Amino acid sequence: MASNGVGNLCFIDVIMTARTYTDVLRDNLPQSAIKSGISNSYYFQQDNDPKHTAGITRMWLLYHVPRKLATPPQLPDLNPLEYLWNSLDLKIRKKKISSKSALKQALIEEWSNTDPTVPENLIK
Repeated sequence: MASNGVGNLCFIDVIMTARTYTDVLRDNLPQSAIKSGISNSYYFQQDNDPKHTAGITRMWLLYHVPRKLATPPQLPDLNPLEYLWNSLDLKIRKKKISSKSALKQALIEEWSNTDPTVPENLIK
């Protein structure tokens, strides 16, 4: 997510490990940065989840992310993406969803219809 909109939406159907997380970043972060028009001018933010701080992740970020925003270890979750997910959750709960594929489709629809002012207001 950037101040001017959302990037790629990625579904993960396996247990998330540091390797999986790094693969998700590799497959989605560069395209999302380009899609958002921020290419090499963004700050990357993540929390201190062990997958995010693992050596393989730190090494990938070192070579592929222009700038990282450090998160202090005891800081409450200030990730604006959490607020966007909450908003999506509220919209999705209003729909009749009967299967995993219907849930994915509803998420894709809501994600792609995210009003660009929502991320902008969250990141201000």
